[in-house]
Amino acid sequence: MIGQHHDIAAPDARDAADAAGERREALDRRTSSYTDTQANLAKLGLEERRLSPDRRGSVFHRWRRLSLGGLPVVAADSKETARVMVDEALRRSALWRFPAYLTSTNGEVTYRCAVDSTERDLFMQADAIHADGMAHVFASKLHDAQGLPERVATSDLFYDVAAEATARGASMYMLGATEAANAAAVAAVKAKYPGIKMAGHRHGFFRDEAEEIAVCAEICAAQPDILWISMGVPREQRFIVRHRHRLTAVGVIKTSGGLFDFVAGLKRRAPAWMQAVGLEWLWRMLLEPRRLGWRYLKTNPLAFYLLLKKQGLNK
Repeated sequence: MIGQHHDIAAPDARDAADAAGERREALDRRTSSYTDTQANLAKLGLEERRLSPDRRGSVFHRWRRLSLGGLPVVAADSKETARVMVDEALRRSALWRFPAYLTSTNGEVTYRCAVDSTERDLFMQADAIHADGMAHVFASKLHDAQGLPERVATSDLFYDVAAEATARGASMYMLGATEAANAAAVAAVKAKYPGIKMAGHRHGFFRDEAEEIAVCAEICAAQPDILWISMGVPREQRFIVRHRHRLTAVGVIKTSGGLFDFVAGLKRRAPAWMQAVGLEWLWRMLLEPRRLGWRYLKTNPLAFYLLLKKQGLNK
């Protein structure tokens, strides 16, 4: 009708708007290589790109959290964590964003974070902290009706992630341990998951910070979706916090403690029944009494006290 006002856009206008939206979405995904990006920075006279945590929020922040031993521990099981890690790693692929950082807590970590505020800050910068200790699971039932669904031991989570990554085409990089242990762990993973995409691997020892920075560049050039760092507490957390802004080609970073030694078969895990009742720490202490005996005797009493003490959630 003449004079009738129509708010609906003409078909060609809608098509143009849809095309523009698609172009914006495509442009949002930066697909240039790490090498090209570094070359562009050099042309601009910039040594490196400084980033801050993803302001759009992280999927890891949506998990329910419980305050255990003074740290916000996420309530997520191993299978869910593996799925979300691969989801997020693939989503961030080639976007050159601040990588997600996941770590774990146990009795020793609980103690260390309680007596050293600097180390606690390293953990508080993580996007998610998982409970790698049955004591945390037991304590969670005392403080919360739901508690934690299970212990998420990194030595179990690793295989869940490897299986998920293999099925979905996500790549991994293994950084840490000695050269021999690292190579043996990579070989074991490839044997167990023949189709896995291993972007690269390297031992975890460096002459100085310059070599650390050079290794970060090598990792970025390989563009792994998931980076496992096995250097032990707090060295691996320090490495991530110090170099996170240099690892923008990585989707998700996960700390791993002594994981690679177990994957390589150089160390044995405790029997299943000891794991179930929270005595894996005792098994490890019996295997390495000189290295772990005094450490556990010193850290466990305070850790147990802190886990039993109800505290408010500090995000």
